[in-house]
Amino acid sequence: MNVTIENDFVGSLPADPIRENYLRQVRGACYSFVEPSRAGKPQLVAYSKDLAERLGFSVSDCESDEFLDVFAGNSLLEGMKPFAMCYGGHQFGNWAGQLGDGRAITLGELIDNCGTRQALQLKGAGKTPYSRSADGLAVLRSSLREYVCSEAMHYLGIPTTRALTLVATGDAVIRDMLYDGHPAPEPGAIVCRVAPSFVRFGNFEICAAQRDLDLLKQVADYTINSDFPTLKALQETEKYVTWFEEVVNRTIDMVVHWMRVGFVHGVMNTDNMSILGLTIDYGPYGWLEDYDPDWTPNTTDAATRRYRYGQQPWVAQWNLLQLANAIVPLIGETKPLEDALNRFPPVYQERWEQTIRNKLGLTDVGSKESPLINELEAVLKLVETDMTLFFRELAKLDITATIEAEDPLHNMESVYYAPSSISAKQREQINLWLRNYATLVNHQNQNQDNRVALMNATNPLYVPRNYLAQLAIDEIEKGNPQYLEEWMSVLENPYTEQHGKDKFAAKRPEWARTRVGCSMLSCSS
Repeated sequence: MNVTIENDFVGSLPADPIRENYLRQVRGACYSFVEPSRAGKPQLVAYSKDLAERLGFSVSDCESDEFLDVFAGNSLLEGMKPFAMCYGGHQFGNWAGQLGDGRAITLGELIDNCGTRQALQLKGAGKTPYSRSADGLAVLRSSLREYVCSEAMHYLGIPTTRALTLVATGDAVIRDMLYDGHPAPEPGAIVCRVAPSFVRFGNFEICAAQRDLDLLKQVADYTINSDFPTLKALQETEKYVTWFEEVVNRTIDMVVHWMRVGFVHGVMNTDNMSILGLTIDYGPYGWLEDYDPDWTPNTTDAATRRYRYGQQPWVAQWNLLQLANAIVPLIGETKPLEDALNRFPPVYQERWEQTIRNKLGLTDVGSKESPLINELEAVLKLVETDMTLFFRELAKLDITATIEAEDPLHNMESVYYAPSSISAKQREQINLWLRNYATLVNHQNQNQDNRVALMNATNPLYVPRNYLAQLAIDEIEKGNPQYLEEWMSVLENPYTEQHGKDKFAAKRPEWARTRVGCSMLSCSS
């Protein structure tokens, strides 16, 4: 394989001097060297052809035994210096102390064909000094979900880490899927995640918690020089403040995209927040089926719903506050950081309102839009409504006919899970909103083709619905990769209707409402 491995992170920051792989508290270091565990009978389940090409791997490389061995954790390419990163974090609002890469091992970095440094990281490759009480492994169901969603998010245009490979290890992994006292063996698997950097908010928090200000400065300077190079010429205080403002800005963009498509991260702990504003750590995530702002996919979060869909922007702001607290010593005062945080709500609101206008195909900004937009959530919550299909069907409405129709809802019934149960009062309320929407579009004197194009470029038709992921898992466990291959091909063009692929855009079936893996998920990956 003709790729050149680099080790910029390792070469720039201090290592844990202890080379043995055992659980411990690590101080004064950003990572520990550790080698992946060996997979018993590895098999390449899937790989991203697009990403492989970008990274410089040929088709013959990807089909080789050497490629499989490397991304199963059984061998290393020349120059690889595998390590696990040290960081801390707030989990569910509470400081959890040292966390770190408990089952993720970064193999090294390479420069892709766009000139960007990309780190290659195996998730599920065995124990590290940060594994706590776990085994450092991952199972097929969670690994497939991460592989699918990483790539789907990329094609949706959402900032994200990516996934190069999905490898079945051939080994059994014991997991208690629902944490209900019934552990059972499951097929093991490893995902190779790819990103310019895997540095998180927690990398800075652990330095601050340990009062290691020299290390805090080293991590911040490395991050800025490596991933925010336009800032490195600034004077120190200005540099750190401007950098934090950019992290806030990127985080807002990321969350606006999540809300746009109905993605729920499920575990927005600070150790799962990328300093680059990338979606990272796909654990018990989910996609809104029926529109419910209070829904969380994470069983661990079921009681408080801290990470529910509608709360995500404000959790992001809270997480940024924790990052700000960690980097105060670099700046010497809190006001510039407070100012940046205080700009979060208005900036988020402005970008979200523009996103909603795009979702509705509205081009003008005016006071007449506000009531319509404000009433939209109430209409979506009124009855069980498929969020993804609602906006796609809305784009198909004949505006003139909708204004004049006695029952505009008739043309939208396919987006509801139980259209026959919609009461007369509910129908009247939805019809009123649809007529008001059509009237506003008509008032804006829009070209129909332009409205549809804007809406369909903003609202995807194909998203990695929870039940589809479970179907793909079922098929892979039977030894049938065709379903996953077909689905991944569809997800590469999520905004374009594809002939014969209706099954990948269908509403959640009734059987999936309560099936494990299709509704709520745990962190037991």
